[in-house]
Amino acid sequence: MKTPPKADIKVEIRELTMAFGSYVVMRDVQATIKRGEVFIIMGGSGCGKSTLLNHMIGLLRPAKGEILYDGVNIWGIDEDERAEMLRHFGVLFQGSALWSSMTLAENIALPLSEYTDLSRTEIRDLARLKLALVGLGGFEDYYPSEISGGMQKRAGLARAMALDPEVLFFDEPSSGLDPVSARNLDRLILEIRDSLGTTIIVVSHDLESIFTIGDNSIYLDPQTKRMRAQGNPRDLRDHSEDPSVRNFLTSGLDASGVPHSALTQNHLSS
Repeated sequence: MKTPPKADIKVEIRELTMAFGSYVVMRDVQATIKRGEVFIIMGGSGCGKSTLLNHMIGLLRPAKGEILYDGVNIWGIDEDERAEMLRHFGVLFQGSALWSSMTLAENIALPLSEYTDLSRTEIRDLARLKLALVGLGGFEDYYPSEISGGMQKRAGLARAMALDPEVLFFDEPSSGLDPVSARNLDRLILEIRDSLGTTIIVVSHDLESIFTIGDNSIYLDPQTKRMRAQGNPRDLRDHSEDPSVRNFLTSGLDASGVPHSALTQNHLSS
């Protein structure tokens, strides 16, 4: 894969080894992520996808290697500088992580109150705007328990976007969602990329989502504990010579290359 010019690179992962004590999760991970692309971290269960994301957002320190944003190693700077860097990240965890005792507007307002000097009126208006961006205009005063799982994911995304992050992270965004809600979330991710130019990093094993939204990807192999491929997931599916990569990317497809979930949905709607 041709390396993009340095000015186009938002994130670099260099010879990263992830470990808990003597137990190695994954070794020698290498990747480049361009500005404004959707980058997929994929692989089978137990390969370290979410662990890699936790390293990238500063929750876990690498056993070896570097993670650079705009050429700056997140683990090569002091704590205050790292905290400032992390303010430019937005994260949507699997369970949305909304505060159940707060309304949706209050959830979105929380990081704005914590990290900005905006007035209460400005924060309220901005929270309303962020909810509108994810299709939840009019739901400002609802509590998380009063809305569906798909709406909770979108509300979590609105909060992740509260501080206008340069990089958005998603950990298994389609987890727990029905197929229609999952595809709606995929469309929303693409709209954010296209309208805001945000760099988006997604942990996923959902093949339909991977092929729909992924511009670039890496495949982590739990057997060898190494990264086996980087590239556009559709190109890897069609042209990879690595059997483990090809098997993973075709495991949910019929003979024509159509995801089984899409076939089922089309059959039910016909």
